[in-house]
Amino acid sequence: MKKEFRIVVLPGDGIGHEVMDASLLALSQLQKRVGGFALRFEPHPGGAQHYADTGVAFPESSMRASKAADAVLFGAMGLPHVRYPDGTEIAPQLNLREELDLYAGVRPIRAITGVPLPLADPRAAQIDLVLIREQTEGWFYGRSHPEAAPAPTADMAYDVGRITRAGSTRLFEFAFKLAARRKARDPRKGRVTCVDKANVHRGLALFNRIFWEVSRRHGDIAADHCYVDAMALNLIRKPWEYDVVPTENQFGDILSDLAAALIGGMGMAPSADLGDHHGLFQPSHGSAPDIAGQDKANPTAMLLSAAMMLDWLGERHHESRLIEAARLLEEAIDRVYAHRRVVPCEFGGRDGTQAVTRAVIEALEETVPA
Repeated sequence: MKKEFRIVVLPGDGIGHEVMDASLLALSQLQKRVGGFALRFEPHPGGAQHYADTGVAFPESSMRASKAADAVLFGAMGLPHVRYPDGTEIAPQLNLREELDLYAGVRPIRAITGVPLPLADPRAAQIDLVLIREQTEGWFYGRSHPEAAPAPTADMAYDVGRITRAGSTRLFEFAFKLAARRKARDPRKGRVTCVDKANVHRGLALFNRIFWEVSRRHGDIAADHCYVDAMALNLIRKPWEYDVVPTENQFGDILSDLAAALIGGMGMAPSADLGDHHGLFQPSHGSAPDIAGQDKANPTAMLLSAAMMLDWLGERHHESRLIEAARLLEEAIDRVYAHRRVVPCEFGGRDGTQAVTRAVIEALEETVPA
């Protein structure tokens, strides 16, 4: 009997709908061809347009469904012209991270053969790192805890950050365990680099101390440290030298975009927001309203995020068919680019959302007979 998994689908805004449709097509194809599992997709509303239409950014029904789901598949939410009264953008994904306690933002940065890379050094083809962004505290903490700072005035406003032992410890434990899994697959891996600004901020000095405490419990994994400004430089100079890179919330937000540029841009960058009980999977890009509805959006990041979801569900529920499906989807994407079956718009080609999706599904059909 097939085991069924409940997947809440949150397309959101802009190109979120287009790339979500691409991932659902690929996932449906994998269900039929790999077999052994069933994914039940449940679409729910939320986002900036929903806020503009109803005054509610993320309905309570969507939150309840997300909490009850086996996994959440997320497109993109937010539109630059739709704001809350305080001037901030609509970002229900931040509320989801808090409500579901999704403390580890996992951002794989992997060069794919055939994708144009901005770095001329041939070693750029070896880029394969994972940036892990702490997502429940840091400099984002003040957004959901305005009482922690003095009230803003017309001429002054404060943003308060928070670093705790509990929040930092679980992030670093997650990072070292991930590094161990990567080392088991590839002996050249197995290194964790803490990124902070411990020479300036007291909270990040604590963050740094906790990192070294946790590292001593994982003596078989190499550990080192880098200040965030130096890491921004090193990601341009030698990104192929890094493996697992945990960092504070805001630093992770910034560095993950920089790192995405190294592998071809946001259209190539998947992500997972993980906690101990929930998982949300989304492309790293935003809603891109300037190209929405034009069949220009690259769905690769969304497809790779869907593969991450399959792998996570498979590991969590000990379902080898899901893990196999994740591998097949990643390999199909790799072949499409390696054989230059498509050249997406951002790389100077003419292939948009539908063309990339068709090519990936065709590659799946070649590998997994019906």
